[in-house]
Formats: sequence, C-alpha cells, structure tokens
Amino acid sequence: MAEKSNVIAQFYNEEGVASGPALSLPVDVNQEQLALLLNSLLGNEEDPLPYTFEVADTEINTTLDQDIIQPGKHSTEETFKILYRPQAVFRVRAVTRCSSSLTGHTDAILCVSFSPCGTMLASGGGDTNVRIWDLNTETPHHLLKGHKHWVQHVSWSPNGKYLASAGMDGLVIIWEPRTGKQHAVLKGHSKWVSALAWEPLHLNAACRRLASSSSDNTVRVWDVVKKQLEFSMAQHTAPVMCVKWAGDGLIYSASRDKSIKVWASAGPHPGKLVKALSGHAHWVTTLALSTDGVLRTGAHDHTGKIYKDENEAQKRALERYEQAIALNPERLCSGSDDFTMYLWPNKKEEVDGKKATPKRMVGHQKTVNHVSFSPDGRYIASASFDKSVKIWDSRDGKFITSLRGHVAEVYQVVWSSDSRMILSCSKDSTIKLWDIKTKKMKMELPGHLDEVFTVDWSPSGAKAASGSKDKTLKIWKY
Repeated sequence: MAEKSNVIAQFYNEEGVASGPALSLPVDVNQEQLALLLNSLLGNEEDPLPYTFEVADTEINTTLDQDIIQPGKHSTEETFKILYRPQAVFRVRAVTRCSSSLTGHTDAILCVSFSPCGTMLASGGGDTNVRIWDLNTETPHHLLKGHKHWVQHVSWSPNGKYLASAGMDGLVIIWEPRTGKQHAVLKGHSKWVSALAWEPLHLNAACRRLASSSSDNTVRVWDVVKKQLEFSMAQHTAPVMCVKWAGDGLIYSASRDKSIKVWASAGPHPGKLVKALSGHAHWVTTLALSTDGVLRTGAHDHTGKIYKDENEAQKRALERYEQAIALNPERLCSGSDDFTMYLWPNKKEEVDGKKATPKRMVGHQKTVNHVSFSPDGRYIASASFDKSVKIWDSRDGKFITSLRGHVAEVYQVVWSSDSRMILSCSKDSTIKLWDIKTKKMKMELPGHLDEVFTVDWSPSGAKAASGSKDKTLKIWKY
C-alpha cells in the first residue's frame, strides 16, 4: 500500500480539457466511485453515464492504488491526470449458446451478414446460392439463385432495401430482400469480385451506389437504380482485395500491388485518384474504417427503431456519423501479408501540419487476415494466420494485448455493438468470445464440425451468426 492515503487528481476529457478542479482522492478509489464523482462534477446525477478512466495510458479496472500506484506508473507526489471516456450506455449480453443450426447450404458457407435493422441474415457460399434467413423465427426466408460460382461476399445497403452479392463468377447481383426477387445483375468485372461497399446513407438517402473490387485490378462504382456502371477505377496493377466507402465520400481500395488507393466518388471528377498510400511490403489484404459500425447500419442503432421516411433516415444517419467522428475523426487501418498493419493519418492530423506519418503496427508473425475498429472507435482488433487476435489503441496504433486460445488460423473478428466484447472465428472449428476489459477469453462456442470461415454480430447485440465449411449456419444467443 502506498504511504499516502490520499493523492491529488484532476479529471480530463478526451480532448485534454480539465473537468472541474483538482481533488484530493483516496488511493483506493475504484472505477465506480470515480464514475459517481465525475457524474456529479458534470451534473449528470439524474442520469449518470458509464465511463472508463485512465492514468498514464493505463486503465483503472480495480483501484487507483492497485492499477497505477503499486506498479509504479505514477508518482504519488504529482497530480494524477485522470483521462475519462464515455462508454456505451447500453450493454450487450455475451452470446453463450447456439439457438439454431440452420441447414440448406450444400457447400461451405463463406460469408454471413446481418441486415442493418438486425431482423434478417444473409449467407453465401460454395454452393453458388445466397440465402436470407428470418431471425425472428430463425427459419429460411428466401433462396436466391443467380451466381454461377462461389459467393464470397454479401452486403446490405445501409437502408436495408437491397442486398448485394458477389463472387468468383465476376458478377455483382442486387436482390430485393423482402421479396427475394433479383433486382439487377451488374456485369463488367472480368475476374472474381473480392469485396463490396455501399455509399453511406447520410450521403445518399436512396443508397443508389455500390462499389465493387475485383481480381481484374479494378474498382467499379454502380448505380443500382439505373442498373448500370457509373465509373471504373483502373490504376491498380494487381488484384484489388478490399474496398471501403468512407463517410466523407472517399473510396479506399487495397491491392496485391502493395498499395492502397484513395478515390473521389463525387465532385467534378468522380473516380479520380486522390492519392496513393504506400508502405506495405506485400499484398494489402484488408481495410477497416473507424466509422464502419455506423456506416453499415445507417439510421439503425441498438434500439431497433425503424425509419419509414427516407429523409428522416438520412438525417438520423448523418447525426450518428457526426457523433462518431466528433472526438475521433474518421481513419483507416490496413492489414497485409507482410505481417504488419498501418494506421493512416486522419484529416485532422494532416491539417494540423504535423508530419502525418502512418503508424506501423507490428507484432503478428503471419498474414493479417482481418482488421476491425470497435464501434466506439477506441480500439482495433486484428485476426491473423499466426492463431492470435491482437488489440491495438486506435489513436496511436500502440499494441495493447494478444488474445490467445485458437489453435489454428483466425479468419475474422467482429465487435459487439457496445465495444465491450469480440467474437473470433477460426480454422480450428471454434468461435471464441473475448472480454476487452479483462483481456481474456470469456467463452468458447463449439459446435461446428469444420473450419469457421465467417462470423457476424447483430447491430442490437442480441444474436451472432457463424458460417462454416461444415455447411451449417449457427445462430448464437445469450
């Protein structure tokens, strides 16, 4: 125990601004007591908010003494600068059991995705079919036939009106999920399609435009209402593995030519190359935006409210996007076959005139297969062929911890909507649930009989889904 029973401390928000005066606090003050005190200082007693607290880049999980003073992170002689951050007010409960094993696919399931409102699930796989499942009843809703080869990617428009699928046959097919009807077949890619990205809802109320990346070295942007190509971007010199459409309107593409290219989607020259990001020494396989969570769900949040009016939905989507970037401007993270990740400077850093160099994130021993930002933008999770999941600080790219438990390659990671948990799926046939606060495995979700290629968590947090080489789709609940 520290000799002093009290220390001087002051609260600071994420922007480094002090909240209230310096206070004398007991060294054994815990997180709950700090939250009580801060809510009182900020005038939130009526409706207290949950917060996390950090001193010297270390989170207070037990007491100030145990986490900060005893490990020698901070002298008791100096004022403690306590950084606080608001947490999600709602809590997602850990998924712990399989509520349904859904059969129907006759080959491996390669992709699963929850609709923005969370009431439907789409899956695609080796049998060339796309299936839509009703999550209220956990039964088949539609069987969508049209592809001639493996379906590798399914993506819902942020308003939930369309479902896009893409695969090895080079086709992008747009479906109407409510009726199961084929809306459009978009032909143009000469090789397989690797990824899809919809234009964010706050930029386009009708969700008219969709970007697709392909092994033919191009990225194409389609108008799904006119059912035609709008423009093509062809400056990569090798297959394009990933595409993202950011909230500021820029399109990012990652390629086996080791580069990431940034394109304009609007203005006088849509499809114009804005800049190229270089640094990776091998194929760039995966991209993530800090705003992925809100862009994917548009106007839909964890409450499940449905917006009938297009303009009202667009307004709500813009509010959600602006809230997301208020403290943490939109930024990009990339993962590569060179075992590294890069955290690229955001616009604020570039404007501030700092030498905005990307942060190189090293630690994985093999290919980085998938990267994903937590919905609150604070963390990045990465999945690798080295059997580990790693957690990083999204502000500076610093390594936080390795989550070990899988005994084979990890394919994907997905966050709970409250940013407190992660699900990972692996070649070892398991899904694992990790707790971010304790940095430990909370639960293993066994049941699949073969590799689990894909996993997703519903926007409400109530259900998760996994797709496996064993041809089954499993729904998980708490």
